[in-house]
Amino acid sequence: MRRREFIGLAALTLASRAQAQPQARLPIVGFLGFATAVTDRTSVEGVRQGLRDIGHVEGETILVDARHADGDPRRATELIADMVGRPVDVFIAPGPAAARSILKATKIPIVAIGLPPMPSEPDLFASLAKPGGSLTGFSSLGEDLSVKRIELLRELLPAANVVGILHNAADPVFRDWGVQTEVSARAQGLKALRFGLSSSSTDEAAAALRRLRADGADAVIVIRDFLTHSLTDEIVTTSTKLGMPVLAEEAFFAQAGAVMSYGTHFPDLFRRAAAYADRIIKGERPGDLPIQLPARFELIVNMRVAKALGLTVPDSLLLQADEVIE
Repeated sequence: MRRREFIGLAALTLASRAQAQPQARLPIVGFLGFATAVTDRTSVEGVRQGLRDIGHVEGETILVDARHADGDPRRATELIADMVGRPVDVFIAPGPAAARSILKATKIPIVAIGLPPMPSEPDLFASLAKPGGSLTGFSSLGEDLSVKRIELLRELLPAANVVGILHNAADPVFRDWGVQTEVSARAQGLKALRFGLSSSSTDEAAAALRRLRADGADAVIVIRDFLTHSLTDEIVTTSTKLGMPVLAEEAFFAQAGAVMSYGTHFPDLFRRAAAYADRIIKGERPGDLPIQLPARFELIVNMRVAKALGLTVPDSLLLQADEVIE
């Protein structure tokens, strides 16, 4: 055999062997949202940005599998089963409801966002410092910020006497946060009307808002979770038609038509969650990673909606705002 032919045959053989060998499997970060793809978009992008920040290249060093249940817990159960079967290496769960459902289905590690600041549900975690089990994550402080929201509402509407509170009635965490907001409102001299939603029905949400308005609510505070998140458009549209300003926890609501939002900067939490997911993929145990608290908060004022409702936003509020939507 000639030398040139031999070299060519050897190279061909090596290439064939390389192709026959299985490619290394890329780790998969699974995002399981109970809300819609639209409302989860900034959260998923936060995860992707966080992975880029620590040097990952999606499709080359890691994969992101993002699924959305559109407010339907039964659909979420099906998605979790499919992701477990794939399998993903670590879940990112945007909320305690998603985390709870994943925990019931699998021991795959979970990085959860929006956990309560205290271990009120022992099945979720044991303590902030050492959560134990297969879950860790970040608290959004949730309704620990309710006092500040009421203060902002009173600054915007000094003549308000009655505030409506809209929340998920089925989830114990958000039911408790609704109760805490009610307590905060009463402590600041407001009458509070609390209404719990039981489904993602737009008719139910619209009826609840009409009832709150009929009962004298001057404004409505929306407790953030997958259910109210999936109903954002209905909540802000109906409330505006009723002349009832909406104050929410997350920027998404203000961008969609709430007059104000104040709360944790959620994209920052999801960026940080990506780093936790990476550490777990590399071998650290989630139960040994402390549940962290938020480092950034933001106030957003939607001047366009305020003007449509005939409201004058005081300069004191505008000076506090991180963003003003004109």
